[in-house]
This record gives sequence, C-alpha cells and structure tokens, in this order.
Amino acid sequence: MKLKDVILMGSMIGLMGCSTKAALEYPVAAKEEVADTYFDVTVADPYRWLENDTSEATMAWVKAENEMTAAYIAQIPFRDRIKERMTELTNYEKIGTPFKRHGKYYFYKNDGLQNQSVLYVKDTLDGEARVLLDPNQLSEDGTVALAGISFSNNGKYLAYTISRSGSDWNEIFVLDLATNKLLDDHILWSKFGGPSWQGDGFYYSSYDKPEDGKEFSNVNENHKIYYHEIGKPQSADRLEFQNPKEPRRFYNASVNEDETILFVSEGGAGRGNNLFMKDLRKPNAPLVALTTDMDYDYYPVEVIGNTVYVQTNYQAPKYHIACFNIAKPLLKDWTTLISESESVLSSAQVIGEKFFLVYMKDASHHAYVYGLNGKEEYKVTLPTLGSVSFSGDKDDKEVFYTFTSFTFPATIYRFDMDQNRSEVYLAPKVAFTPEEYVTEQVFYPSADGTRIPMFLTYKKGLKKDGTNPVLLYGYGGFNVSLNPGFSTIRLPFLESGGIYAMANLRGGGEYGEEWHMAGTLMNKQNVFDDFIAAAEYLIKEKYTHNTKIAINGGSNGGLLVGAVVNQRPDLFRVAIPDVGVMDMLRYHLFTIGWNWASDYGTSADNKEMFDYLYAYSPLHTIKNDGTSYPAILINTADHDDRVVPAHSFKYAATLQAANTGDAPKLIRIESNAGHGAGKPISKILDEYADTYAFMMYNLGMSF
Repeated sequence: MKLKDVILMGSMIGLMGCSTKAALEYPVAAKEEVADTYFDVTVADPYRWLENDTSEATMAWVKAENEMTAAYIAQIPFRDRIKERMTELTNYEKIGTPFKRHGKYYFYKNDGLQNQSVLYVKDTLDGEARVLLDPNQLSEDGTVALAGISFSNNGKYLAYTISRSGSDWNEIFVLDLATNKLLDDHILWSKFGGPSWQGDGFYYSSYDKPEDGKEFSNVNENHKIYYHEIGKPQSADRLEFQNPKEPRRFYNASVNEDETILFVSEGGAGRGNNLFMKDLRKPNAPLVALTTDMDYDYYPVEVIGNTVYVQTNYQAPKYHIACFNIAKPLLKDWTTLISESESVLSSAQVIGEKFFLVYMKDASHHAYVYGLNGKEEYKVTLPTLGSVSFSGDKDDKEVFYTFTSFTFPATIYRFDMDQNRSEVYLAPKVAFTPEEYVTEQVFYPSADGTRIPMFLTYKKGLKKDGTNPVLLYGYGGFNVSLNPGFSTIRLPFLESGGIYAMANLRGGGEYGEEWHMAGTLMNKQNVFDDFIAAAEYLIKEKYTHNTKIAINGGSNGGLLVGAVVNQRPDLFRVAIPDVGVMDMLRYHLFTIGWNWASDYGTSADNKEMFDYLYAYSPLHTIKNDGTSYPAILINTADHDDRVVPAHSFKYAATLQAANTGDAPKLIRIESNAGHGAGKPISKILDEYADTYAFMMYNLGMSF
C-alpha cells in the first residue's frame, strides 16, 4: 500500500468503565514494503514514512491519533479533578537560589502558574526586586523559553538564549545592563554551547543553517565555535574552531571569570570529553590538546592564578579533583589534589576560596567544604536524605544552597561558611502536609544478584497487603543519576494511596563509572533486569500486585519502558514511555542520535552488536501472538529534535497493529513542544493531567 492510500479512522467503541473496556479501533496506518538488511538479517520497516514528520500523510495520522487519545481521556470521569488539584498544588510562589554578579543579586521567580519563570535583579539582598527579563513576554502561549544566561565579565552585558517550542536550537540576544535595552545582536542556529564572554564579545557553538523543513530531523554535523563581537552582525563572527575531519563531534567554549584561559571541550566520540586550552594572556597562543581519551570526563572547576582545578574520573571512576599549572597543562603533568572517595563526587565549585564538594552516597547528596590545599574542613549538615546545589562566587564568602527531597519542596538556605551554620532564607508554601508522608530507601537484588537501591514515597500508615497502586520510575543510562526531588505533579497520586518508586538502575552514575558501564552496550540488559527486579521486589514484599503497577520513564527511560513491557508484559498494568528511543536500529541516523553510540552501540558496528540491539529494540520486539499487554500511553512532541517523534510514531503504529489484547495503546503528541526543557506550565499541567488520569483509571483508582 502506498502513502496516498492511507486510511485514517479515529472511532472508539464502547468505553464503558475501567473493567469493561472493549477493544479500540485505532487509526489505520499504511504499511509499505520497506526493509533493510543488517549483515544476514532482513528487517522490515513498514512505517518508515512516519519518519517524515512534515508530510501530509504523517500529519493526518498525528491528527487522527490525537483525536482518539483526547476522546479516550475525556471519558475518564476524574481527569478534570486531577488537573484542578495539580493546578492548586502547583500554584505557589517558586523562587530560585540567589546568585551574585558584579555586586547585584539575581534570582528566578514564578508567581505560581506563569508559563515561564522571570529573571529578577536586586541591588541589595533585602532591596526591592525588579524584572530584568520576562520570557512570558516573548510568546503568547509561553512556548518561548529562556534556555540560559551569561553575564559579561566586565559587567556591561547579559547574553541570553531562548528556545522556541522546546527545540534544542537556540537564539542568542544581548541586553545592555546599564540601560536594560535590547541590542541589535541576534545569533541564530546556536546549539549545545555558549555564550561565554571574553571582553565585549562571546564564544558560542553552532551548526550551519539546516535544510528547510528538516530543522528537527536531519543529522547535526560540523559543529563550530564562533566569536561574536558586540555590535557586529552574525555574518562577521570569527570562526574560532572547527574540525571537519570529525563532523560528528561537539565543541563548546568556556572562559574563566578572569579571562585568562579559553577552554574547549570536545565530545561525541566516547563516554566523556577531551579538553583543550588556550592561554588568553599570550597573543596568538595555540589551542593545546590536554587530553586524548574521550572515555573520561574533564570538567574545569576554577582557575586561580596559574593553577587550574579539574573534576575528572580519569584514573578515578568515582571522580576526584586534579590540578595543573598553566605552564605545564598536559594530562601527564596533572596531580591529584583531592583523592577519589568511596562516594561519587557529584559536583564541585569554589566559593570564597573554598571547595564546596557534593558527594553522592546511595543516590543521596552529602556536602563537604575543603580548603584549596585539598584538606577537608567540615561537613555541611543537610536536613535529610535529598539533593543539594550551592550558589556563590570564588571571591565572595556569601553562600546560598537549595535543598529538596521527595516530600521536601525546594528550600533555600543561607550558609555561614565561617560558622558552618545554615538558616532558612526562603521556604515555599505548598498546599500539602509533608508530615503525612514518608520516604524510605530499600535495596533489592537484581537478576545477577547486584544490589540496587530504590526510594519509596507514600502516605504514612500504608498497609503492605499487596493492593497498593505503584508508579515505578527509572532511567538507567548515560551516567545520569536519579536523586531525590520534589514534584507537585505526583501528589494527587500519593494522596490517593499510591506509592511512588524510583529505582537507581545500572547505566546511571549513582556509583560511578563502573555502575554506568554495567548498563551500556552489551550490558544493557542489566538495566532492564534491574527494573523488572524492582517490580518483582515490590510484589514479593507485598507493597503491591502486578495488576497495580504502572511504569514510566522518559528518553532513555522511554526505551527502558518499551523494552521491559515487551520482555515482561505480565508484570505491569500500565506503561507510559515518554519521548523514548524506540528504534534501536536507526536511532543514530537522526539529529544527534549518533552521540548515543557510546552507551548503545549501533546496528552498523558489527553483527554481534546488531543482534544485541535487535533483541531488545522496543519497536522490533513487540509481541503479536495474543499476549496481553498493559495499557500504554506514549507521550511525544512535534518539535522534539533530541529524540525525534518518529521513534514514538513507528512504535505506536506497530503496537496498535499487533495482537496484544484489549487494553488501550494510545499516543499523545504535544504540539509546539520538544524533548521537555522549557515546556510552559500550561502544557505541563495538561499533559500530566492526561497522563495521570490514564494511569490511575487503568489501575482501577479514582480521584
């Protein structure tokens, strides 16, 4: 069948009640005779046409799918009540950690339900706040988001980047801080780097302008670093660095506050990055390659005088602080200042000429202060198990930090570094009672006996009688750690007796590089086993039952959800893969997908790698033999240029055409949105109201 013959139908039959749902009649997607041969295996790809997200046929299919999903959600009797409660809980003043620049204080604030947070400035900490930049004025629907800001080191300018509709593409603008006027400077097609200032100009990273109509799907190649001088057009920007021999690598620039060193980071060909350095004090100084192995991370922390401090996992899988002299910058001349610990060094910064180090133990943060001599001075006492981030300047002893946990809304503390004493600076007022809930951390064995940590949050007094609904969340990849954090979105589920479970799977960074590598490449099945074991543990310990478990994950976590549903459809009642990587044979052919090969490998590497990917790829392992699948709601967005929506489109079409039982298999495609960053509050509330309504309805819950 050709695309012109596609038939799209969106009717639904007999949506009566949670226990009496009849089979749905899904939109029919055309099947084409398209196939690829990998080594000696031919793999059909009948929905290849859905990769063209701008074609009329794809847009018609999207429209029909969205209409069907909207109709299904509309018949859930408590959907609107969930949104009302989520809105009530979210409608509180949210203020970010203050940060100081050139004698003034800056912070972000959201009055409650503003689509985007607003950047404010104060002359003194107790002074009157005034708006510096309000991204809500940049679009009527809140889909233009502030993606980042950068103050010039001379205090004259603020460069800010915006993202439209959630895309990774950024535009850069410049404010004159003396007049608060927008200058004519405007940078287009920036991505993954910048701005970073030197004098009256800044470095930024960009790609060439993409082909019209392919802005959100074509492979991104030939990343470049430019220098932009204020007052000049983008066409006059100086090309600072490019590497045409390696078109599929990332390059971004950063300059230290004293503007003595330009660092260039190179990524995209391994698990880590390479680091380059240029001494800006010397005219025509070369850009020197300090490292040559991209399987390690090298993060410059600070430059003080002639000493550069770096956080790295080179020869330290759990990270340490190394240092070197600018005159002898090569890796062979680096020395260890603060040795690797039993816990993972999660972040490092210099404030008031002290190191503020955040370590991660069993996925929770612990904070310490060290001298520049590398000696520990004291531990910062935190309220409970949770996550912390510090704010301060290397030359200023004024310190703030924000702390959060599952039932602990983000609270700002002012820290006295001389006395090692914290005091609450600002605590939010949320319409719920934290004392009614409890968080516990449990450890359970995976299939190979590996001990996996998991956080459980629920109402006090919960009975372990095997009847409690569970939302199990995971990620497991790219050295990303899942730490405790607060979300009002989860509260209606918890209020209704649900358990929120977050598993810290292999593939993440919770226990360092060995933990990460144990969930990559030919070890990827460990991640799925860890997640399956989490559900089995919750059943064994009588927290819940397999008919009461919903699972969720996004991006790499969407891949996780898709894979485990195919492997153990009997174990879950509901599955919600968000913006997932579902086609493991072709993921590397879109935008920056090639950059994920260090974790996944590719189908072109060798037959062994192809076989491994093909064996778990969510798109290619959907059962079609009458096996009952859980209710599935796939979430994606039309402007996602990180994980292109074709992954979810093809997965949904395949799932709907397969014989997997009568539970609904639906897809929700958000418009004018991307991979998740910068999404306006209005869209967030609608999406999560739909998602939680679908989940709770199919778990047999009410609200």
